[in-house]
Amino acid sequence: MLEALGLDRSLESVYRALLIHEDDGVAELAARLALTGTEVRECLDRLVDLELLQPSRDAPGMLRAVSPDVGLEIIVRRQEAELVRRQAELARSREAVARTVAEFATLRPNTREDGAERLVGLDAIQRRLECLAKDLREECRAIEPGGAQSQASLDASRPLDEQALSRGVQLLTVYQDSARNDPATFAYARWLSEQGGQVRTSPVLPPRMLIFDRRTAVVPIDPANTRLGALCTSAPGIVASLLALFDQTWESAVPLGADRRRPAGEEEVTAAERELLKLLASGMTDEAAGKRLGVSLRTVRRQMAALMERLHASSRFEAGLKAAQRGWL
Repeated sequence: MLEALGLDRSLESVYRALLIHEDDGVAELAARLALTGTEVRECLDRLVDLELLQPSRDAPGMLRAVSPDVGLEIIVRRQEAELVRRQAELARSREAVARTVAEFATLRPNTREDGAERLVGLDAIQRRLECLAKDLREECRAIEPGGAQSQASLDASRPLDEQALSRGVQLLTVYQDSARNDPATFAYARWLSEQGGQVRTSPVLPPRMLIFDRRTAVVPIDPANTRLGALCTSAPGIVASLLALFDQTWESAVPLGADRRRPAGEEEVTAAERELLKLLASGMTDEAAGKRLGVSLRTVRRQMAALMERLHASSRFEAGLKAAQRGWL
């Protein structure tokens, strides 16, 4: 039950036992829970690190279990702080990758220079992807922002994914949360997951990327101007930066079949709604927020109207204040 907070079964069982049987020592806990003395001691050490056990004032030298409403809240707040830290790292990585990739916008189209190739045109990009997919041996990591994917893109991806999966290649893909609302994209993501691929979703994503066998990457040179084409590069520095960006995104995303867990006190707002509030609070326009979240302008306005109604706010400014008061921001 508490695995989402970092407590495995043994750890949770020791914690629960100490909440009920305060006077149990290592021997009693081991007998009660069918664990070895070493396992119990390891659990006690980890519970102390998690601040779920504290020295007892009544019995010097003994430990007491901190009540769940206090102890588990500490863990949740620690996880929230870690999430904020990872999001800041993600933002810095995005900026660094964007600056680096932009430097290759001056490459001549469809010619290789210093291990990099600027691909212009859908045919050139598709040919390169087919070659890279054919040579795949271990894994392909993909970030697919924008919510709904075009049917043409899904049709082009299916045979490549099927061939890779048949060879035992590991496919890791992150879609935007809004992709769950598009039947075609969601069906493809479910198919990919059922075939053995790993699929996660996140409210906000960095630009599109494909990384083949941790050695070659394909990314848009400028996500806001697709006419500049895509960059295919094997430059170790760029690929390493993109791998780090992917890993940070993957860690904060949730599996396709799982519900996104919400921290305590935020049961009334979804992850997508929190991101929308953050984007609009930062001064972003409805249209720009929609692009970041992979949803339409109409959807942004509908969601914001629903949030204002739920918050009993007469303006967006008031909605922002009330959202902050509730701990949503």
